[in-house]
Amino acid sequence: MDDDYDILRLLRIKLEKEGFIVTTAVDGEKGVKAVLKDKPDVMIVDVMMPKKNGYQVLEEVKEKFGDKSPIAIMLTSKAQPGDLVEGLSKGADDYITKPFSPSELIERINVSLIKRGYKPE
Repeated sequence: MDDDYDILRLLRIKLEKEGFIVTTAVDGEKGVKAVLKDKPDVMIVDVMMPKKNGYQVLEEVKEKFGDKSPIAIMLTSKAQPGDLVEGLSKGADDYITKPFSPSELIERINVSLIKRGYKPE
């Protein structure tokens, strides 16, 4: 979920190349609907988005799914220490600031999946 179409395009290309199935959303409201419908293993969420910000997205998804919530990785330009703390306190499993390395993001996704009990192929 990100309101920046270039970032969504980059993420889709890089993640699909790694074998991930990708669904994108350009705002928090559409993002929540997609998560509730598709039940992904991982969601990558920007903080500053229209309609619902990333913190609201996390709270809503966590409220709906509880312990079965998807892994949540915040990917945002909000880089102050308080931003990171807020993201983690709202339920993010990881917090990455922009600009970012797509390779690092993929590794963090893989580590989070392993921690959650998914077995690499």
